[in-house]
Amino acid sequence: MELNRRDFLKLSGAGAAGAAAAVALSTIPSESALAKHIPLDERVNETPTICCYCSVGCGALVTRWDHKGKEVLKIEGDPDHPINRGSLCPKGQSMYQVHSVDASVDSPINDQRVTKPLYRAPGSSDWEEKRWDEILDMIARRVRDTRDARLVTTDAAGKVVNRNEGMASLGGGELDSEECDLLVKMSRGLGVVYIEHCARL
Repeated sequence: MELNRRDFLKLSGAGAAGAAAAVALSTIPSESALAKHIPLDERVNETPTICCYCSVGCGALVTRWDHKGKEVLKIEGDPDHPINRGSLCPKGQSMYQVHSVDASVDSPINDQRVTKPLYRAPGSSDWEEKRWDEILDMIARRVRDTRDARLVTTDAAGKVVNRNEGMASLGGGELDSEECDLLVKMSRGLGVVYIEHCARL
């Protein structure tokens, strides 16, 4: 049989196609090996939230298991959020800091989270629980006393400056833009000139 170049290419292509089809058919699993569809006995729900670790405001989805007090299963980026579009930084991916106050929850995820004010007196080694109104009054009094004691009203040339040189403000990475705005306004009202944010350090 005499083959020209065109016939040789046709036979080669047909042979390769046949071999590929044979391999593909041999790798199809049998019905017994296929994964079975098993419906979930427990329902899960996704709740959108905002990451708490900086002022960017990335969106996240909290997946909870509606069992034993709605236990949190995972936290992941929200793909529909316009800021992060589903991605999260390492801090955002570690947002598993949940503590339920529901008494029906058998095992809180983070039972070390502080939910009430704790105060340690000067020289003491023990923390004692305080009421919120008591702690807020204590903080306000100490801020006012420090401001009054360290306020510089005029400089050496007699110019009014109203400078508080005894206090400083260092913003936290968990503050959002609105909280930072209020913090700066309060600090300026107290005469604070040393204002910084950890994102710049």
